[in-house]
Amino acid sequence: MKVITRSLGFSTSGDADLVNITASVRSLLEESGLAAGSAPAALGSITLDDKGGLLFEAIPGVIVTRDGQIVTRTLLDSDDGRAPTMLKAGRLTFYVIKRQGRYALRLKDNDSLVRRQFHGIDSFPIDLRFRVEARFEPYDPPRTLAFQTAIGGSDAAISPGRVAFDLEGQNLSLEATREPGEDALSFVFGDLTNSNETYGGGRFLDASLADGGKVILDFNKAYNPPCVFTPYATCPLPTHENKLPVRIEAGERSSAMH
Repeated sequence: MKVITRSLGFSTSGDADLVNITASVRSLLEESGLAAGSAPAALGSITLDDKGGLLFEAIPGVIVTRDGQIVTRTLLDSDDGRAPTMLKAGRLTFYVIKRQGRYALRLKDNDSLVRRQFHGIDSFPIDLRFRVEARFEPYDPPRTLAFQTAIGGSDAAISPGRVAFDLEGQNLSLEATREPGEDALSFVFGDLTNSNETYGGGRFLDASLADGGKVILDFNKAYNPPCVFTPYATCPLPTHENKLPVRIEAGERSSAMH
């Protein structure tokens, strides 16, 4: 099976049972306002072998670099559990990601129209009502959270527990996730401001777990997921349990970037 991401000129080849490389960037060149001539019409190919190895091969005459060195062919790491291999061609940076068992190319343009037209993120005024003390309630054993993603499909993450707190006269809770080796708790939450003042897919919040299970949830630090800025991000959506029945008028507002 061969899948072609037309805008980049990338092709991928491999057994249909082993690879499904999505063309998540197939129209990014046009939609980002990338000027003609800023990158070659085609850069090369990425092949996935039957052992899961990824090999990039540049088209002859195309200059692609890795760590500042020109490469014509090189093995790649995806971002699946490690730092991905970053390749550059002109002002473009690209690398392989893996989501929901599928591979995709992620492209970044350092001089895209979206970036040049970005003027910052609007936020609610600081309001200490939305800085609350919560108590951590661990799960024993940790639970697997299933959630939907902004590009469709589902994914899962491990939750070490939830936090319980009072806000706007209600007893509320949020289920947390935590990256391996990290101490901070992370939350994907929704609230009644979504789709109007804030992004419809919810917002993110991080918090530290203190001794005794104390957690300070400062919703003034709630921030937008990457999906606010690009249709090509693979953001998790809030689970039913993390959709709060109150208005969180704190943190970042929606930024209509796409």
